[in-house]
Amino acid sequence: MSRKPQKGYFVKGHFVAEGSELDLQLKAELKGTTGATKTDLKREMEALQALGTDLLTLRADLFARLDLPEKLQDALAEARRITNFEGKRRQMQFIGKLMRKLGDDEVAAIQAALDEQRSGSAAEKLALHQAEHWRDRLIAGDDALPLWMQQYPATDTQQIRALIRQARKDAPPVDKAAVSQGLAPRKGRAYRELFQLVREQMGAALSDNESPTDDEEDGHAP
Repeated sequence: MSRKPQKGYFVKGHFVAEGSELDLQLKAELKGTTGATKTDLKREMEALQALGTDLLTLRADLFARLDLPEKLQDALAEARRITNFEGKRRQMQFIGKLMRKLGDDEVAAIQAALDEQRSGSAAEKLALHQAEHWRDRLIAGDDALPLWMQQYPATDTQQIRALIRQARKDAPPVDKAAVSQGLAPRKGRAYRELFQLVREQMGAALSDNESPTDDEEDGHAP
């Protein structure tokens, strides 16, 4: 019975078996990671596989910006469809192998996109908490509205006053039994609309502050 030929290649007349220590060493030298051990390469592959797993959670707009190889995009799309645990595990290993073929710039771009998504999520949570704080403050006392209008003068004064008044009227009496059980009282429509108005005005003000002036767009200092 004939033996199956061993996979490998020749270097300076010597056969190098694929997966051998010499093979790993030569590949490490090609990558500029001379001295990397088999453990180092395994750790690198696991890190790239984890990065591929994170790619599955990336927003569509950030994902499209990466312009990844078609084979890797198809493999990621298939991983999203697979629900079987073992099938998913094998698919992620395959994705890890494809990730190893990416250049350093491509890997850095993926990490930057993931960082952008994470920082964006943190900023959104902060904006949400700030809007909740302003809504509650506006309902709690009349002294908050002048401060709000000072910071957000584009707000429709009549609209926000009407929402504040209605939210106060709709506020249910304190139910001590519900509070002791950790149940939040139901809020009326004005309460929700006031929150929406606050978020919109805060978002609009932030966009205005970030938008370049005409002089900046022309390349001139203001």
